[in-house]
Amino acid sequence: QVQLVESGGGLVQAGGSLRLSCAASGRTFSSYAMGWFRQAPGKEREFVAAVSWSGGNPYYADSVKGRFTISRDNAKNTVYLQMNSLKPEDTAVYYCAAGRLLLFTRSGDYWGQGTQVTVSS
Repeated sequence: QVQLVESGGGLVQAGGSLRLSCAASGRTFSSYAMGWFRQAPGKEREFVAAVSWSGGNPYYADSVKGRFTISRDNAKNTVYLQMNSLKPEDTAVYYCAAGRLLLFTRSGDYWGQGTQVTVSS
C-alpha cells in the first residue's frame, strides 16, 4: 500500500509560481507511475500530469503544457509539480495519485488528501 501526503499549496498572484510536493510512504513507491489531478469548484476532477516509475515519459494536459513540470525523486519518495505562469483558472484542489497503470488510465489506485491552490487575478 502507498500513502500520499501533498503540500506546497497556497495563494499566489497570476503569473506567479508554486511547487507542490507529494510525500509517499510504503516500500513499493518506485513500482508506481505517479500523477497530479485537480478539481475546481463545481467542476469534475481533471488530469494534470503524470510520470513513469523511472521519472521518464512525462505527460501533461494541454491546459498546463509548457507551464507545469512533473518530476520524482525515488530516493526521497517524493513527487513534485512545479507550476509556473499560473492563471486564475488553475485555482483548484490538487491531488497526488499513484497507480501501476496511471499513465494509461489517467487515474490512480492511491490518493492524497489534496492541497488548495488559489491564483488571484
